[in-house]
Amino acid sequence: MFHLLLHACLAAEPATCAERLLPAPAPLTEEECHSTAAERAAGWLLRHPELTAGPSRCAPTADLPQLPLKEIAPGLLVHEGQDGLPDTANRGEIANLGVVIGSQGIAVIDAGASRAQAESLFSAIRARSDLPIRALILTHMHPDHSFGADLFREAGAEILGAPRLAAGIEARAASWMESYPPQVGNGALLGTLMALPDRGTADERLELGGATLHLRAVATAHTDNDLTVFHAQSGTLFTGDLVFNELLPTLDGSVNGWLAWLDEPRPEVRRIVAGHGPAPLPWPDGAEATRTYLERLRTTVRAAIAAGQPMSVAIRDRDPAEAARWQAYDTSHPRNVSAAYAELEWE
Repeated sequence: MFHLLLHACLAAEPATCAERLLPAPAPLTEEECHSTAAERAAGWLLRHPELTAGPSRCAPTADLPQLPLKEIAPGLLVHEGQDGLPDTANRGEIANLGVVIGSQGIAVIDAGASRAQAESLFSAIRARSDLPIRALILTHMHPDHSFGADLFREAGAEILGAPRLAAGIEARAASWMESYPPQVGNGALLGTLMALPDRGTADERLELGGATLHLRAVATAHTDNDLTVFHAQSGTLFTGDLVFNELLPTLDGSVNGWLAWLDEPRPEVRRIVAGHGPAPLPWPDGAEATRTYLERLRTTVRAAIAAGQPMSVAIRDRDPAEAARWQAYDTSHPRNVSAAYAELEWE
């Protein structure tokens, strides 16, 4: 199996360059890769006016960078994201990603933080299977989970998400494209385009041949567009950022809704893959740290509101034990207090 690689540079920063992988929906021989290279590269560049093109080449799968994947059940693989919040060192690659390989096709759960990371995930998949990638399932809108989506659309996948995912991305696209490049570096995002889902789904089963996925949208919780993915054969639930492990939970939706989701019984679930941190975790114990943090957040913010404290005072709350427990506590907790205050003051 061969893949087209195109050397591209940022027109505004000619020294910022990288090879970009242009995936094909079906496997290509070396001859097919070379014979279609010029047309495919020209078409791709039309969608990327911010780039200038250099030479292209065709390479076998074994020569491509591949994202590490570990198999947690037959045909079920996970990539564990790096520690911390997005920065130039981790290039934003902090989210856990999933791959499900059935006998009739493949599904990907979350696309990573950039086209570059998605390319490495695609290469890792192709090192294991040449079956069609039928679906990319986005658990929610945030860039560390969704910014690699365009690569998988090019590879032939249908992009699925919660019914409100498209609106969530559209509402924040402009601010993300202003704030995210300085966080992770322009080079990390070279060739990255934000992609909207092809369709939203609230409750759907996806059959891949020996692998059944149940997609279910969630009422407003971590965000207003969360979606969980349940792998029936192994009893594994991909929670997206409805559960955090080691990295502090971040609130972009409803603390009440989030805790309500955590309280729902799920007897079919044996373990979970959280949005961040080592995976898998047992259910429900693996979500207990997230629950404890959110319960304390709600209790302290309600107390501050009852005492008449303004938000500017409430965000000074700091619990030393929680700070020691979570990565990025001092950065994210004040934002969580602000979001919870805005919600709870109207109770």
